[in-house]
Amino acid sequence: MGRVVIVGAGVNGVTAAIALKKRGHDVTLLDPGPLPHPLAASTDISKAVRSTYGSDEDYTELAERSVKIWREWNEQFGVKLYHETGMMFVCREPMQPGDFEYESLTIADRRSARLTRLDENTIHERFPAWAGMRFRDGVFEREAGYAESGLAVATLANHAKQIGVGLRENCRFARLDERDNKVSGVILANGQKVAADTVVMTTGAWTPYLLPFTRNFFRATGHAVFHFKPLDATHFVADCFPVFGADISRTGYYGFPLNRDGVVKIANHGPGREMSPDSPQRAVSADEEARVRAFVAATFPELAEAPIVFTRICLYCDTHDGHFWIAADPERPGLVIAAGDSGHGFKFAPVLGDIIADAVEGNENPLLKKFRWRPEVRPGQEKEGARYLTEWL
Repeated sequence: MGRVVIVGAGVNGVTAAIALKKRGHDVTLLDPGPLPHPLAASTDISKAVRSTYGSDEDYTELAERSVKIWREWNEQFGVKLYHETGMMFVCREPMQPGDFEYESLTIADRRSARLTRLDENTIHERFPAWAGMRFRDGVFEREAGYAESGLAVATLANHAKQIGVGLRENCRFARLDERDNKVSGVILANGQKVAADTVVMTTGAWTPYLLPFTRNFFRATGHAVFHFKPLDATHFVADCFPVFGADISRTGYYGFPLNRDGVVKIANHGPGREMSPDSPQRAVSADEEARVRAFVAATFPELAEAPIVFTRICLYCDTHDGHFWIAADPERPGLVIAAGDSGHGFKFAPVLGDIIADAVEGNENPLLKKFRWRPEVRPGQEKEGARYLTEWL
C-alpha cells in the first residue's frame, strides 16, 4: 500500500479518499477549502439521482447500484442525504425511437421495469403545476430523486476524517512535483512539498487550468441555476412535483421539488458558457434569466411571478464525448486524473470512489475502459443522453 495525495475534496476526491483508505493506503486529501468548497460544483442544494440514461446501459447499471447505496448511506450516517421523490422526464411530442426518453424506457423494460410511461392526461392530472397539455408524453422513474449534494459532501468529508484520511483545508495546489520522469507529489502555493507515490487530481472544472496539458481533453463550462420562491407552494411539494426534465435533450431544463427552505430549483443542462472557475464572468446573465423566465411562464404558470431568491453558476468539467475521465496519465507515471463529469456525475457518488481506487491500483474494471485516457476523442462525437448541446456542437 502506498502514499496517495488527492487534490480536490469534491465528490470525486472525498469518495476516492474513503475507498483508498479502506483499502489500506495512506491518504491525504487537499483542498483550497473551506469544505465544502463554496465554488465547487458539488456544493449545491440538490443533484438529480436517476438511472434514465437513454441507450447507455453502462450508466443505467451504475446508477441502479448507486441508488441502493444512497439508501444505505441515509441509514449509516443518520442523515437524509437522498430523497426518493421519483423523477419524470416529459416531452412535447410523442416519443420516437432514438429519443432520450424512448431509449430510457426500452432499457428499463429489459432490465428492471423501473420506468412507467406517462401520457398527457396523466401529466396534467397528477402534476397540476404543469401547464395544460403542453407536454404529451414521458416516463416516470419511481426509484429516483435527488441528493442534498452540499450536505452529502460535508458528511462524507467528516466520515473520511473519522476513518483516518488526512484532510487538509486551505491548501492551494501550485504544480505537480515531477522528478526522474515521475510524479512524486505536489507543490503547494506556499512552496510546501507533499510527497506521494500517487497523485490523484479530482479538481473538476479547475483541471484544465491547474494542469494546462489537459486543455485538449477538458472544457470548463458554466451553467445557470435559479432558486424560485413560489407564492403558493401547494403544487410544488414532492408528492405532486417530483424532480423533472422538461424535454431536456431539446431544452436543457430540469428542476427539483420544494426544499425545506421553500425553494424550487430550476437549472439548465445545456451547452453552458466556457469560463474559468475563477472568472469574473461567473454570474448569471440577464439573457439566462430571461430564458428561464420564459420557460417557467410557459411551463409552470404558478411560478411566473415568483421571485428568484438566489442564482449561481454551476461549473462542469466537460469531456468531448460526455464520458468521465478516470485514468492514469501514460506520460506521467504516478498521476491519475479523475474528472470530466460533464454535469452528470454526482448521482454516482456511492460507486465513484471504488472506480477511482481501481484506477490508482491498476485493477481490472470494465468501466475504466470507457473512462480511459483518450486524447483521440474530438468534440461532437457523443454526448450524455439528457444533455442539450445543439449550440455547442
